[in-house]
Amino acid sequence: MKEKLQFFPITAFSIIMGLSGLAIVFAKFYHMQWMPKLPYDVLLFFTFALFMFFLFTYGRKMMNHFDEVKADFKHRIRINFFSAISISFLLLSIAFMTYWPVLSVILWWIGVITHTVIMFYTISFWIQHNFEIHVMNPAWFIPVVGNILVPVAGVEYMPKAFSFLFFAIGFFFWIILFSIFLNRAIFHHQLPQKFIPTLFILIAPPAIGFIAYIRIAQSWDGFAVFMLFIAYFFVVLLLFLFKSFYKLKFFISWWAFTFPLMAITLASVVAYQISAEVMYKYIAFVLFAIALLTVGLVTWKTIGKIRDGEICVNED
Repeated sequence: MKEKLQFFPITAFSIIMGLSGLAIVFAKFYHMQWMPKLPYDVLLFFTFALFMFFLFTYGRKMMNHFDEVKADFKHRIRINFFSAISISFLLLSIAFMTYWPVLSVILWWIGVITHTVIMFYTISFWIQHNFEIHVMNPAWFIPVVGNILVPVAGVEYMPKAFSFLFFAIGFFFWIILFSIFLNRAIFHHQLPQKFIPTLFILIAPPAIGFIAYIRIAQSWDGFAVFMLFIAYFFVVLLLFLFKSFYKLKFFISWWAFTFPLMAITLASVVAYQISAEVMYKYIAFVLFAIALLTVGLVTWKTIGKIRDGEICVNED
């Protein structure tokens, strides 16, 4: 058991990102009167409980195996997944916005403060270390996504300038990191199998950016449509890359499939609300079905790995 605790992966928090994203989708569909409230209630509190369990478990790892946590912080790939903790706070804050506003505010502030610290540490880590181009992968986008998430609930709790600050930082680094990733993907070695599912993370920044911009600007304009259509472009691109995902060995990184699919589903619902174009409603339902199937698949695979004792193991 001690060995399992020692190797409890920081990547486990990507599960919370996926499930809390799904809870937000359930909430949105309930508010649109497209589905009953019960699935939202059940998944919301299950995800919150699971998040608390993961925090407790990683806290125990920190106390009993501090060197392992320190190694995660200095690892060239795993460092990016620490932002999944702060993003989980922010996503749960969004999920609780209409259900329990007081808890939402608390979770939001914890998420903002934690993400800001982790973001600055991560970027300084990137700058202070020399990386080979093959190390770059879509997991580097995770700290960026957190910035763009801040305004979604933040416009309710702070002046819009505060939310726009985080939106601007996130948008800027999204463009920079995407340029670097495109260079790495086209002109260098292929991604390792373990990180191919993280390609889905490419959908998240423009999809969340669209939602955040609508929340800040309250405007259905050219910039909003630009981000939404860029997100759709990545969805279609990944469909064309289907062969890259065929017969992949399962890793926890498969959960990278889930959260971006929730983000583009939510963006489609918001687009329908704002524009009243029925096309976006149909797109939202199709993406919702794909997202549910994906969550079901990775949940089944994860349970199988837990049953076989292949989750909390040395990944190096």
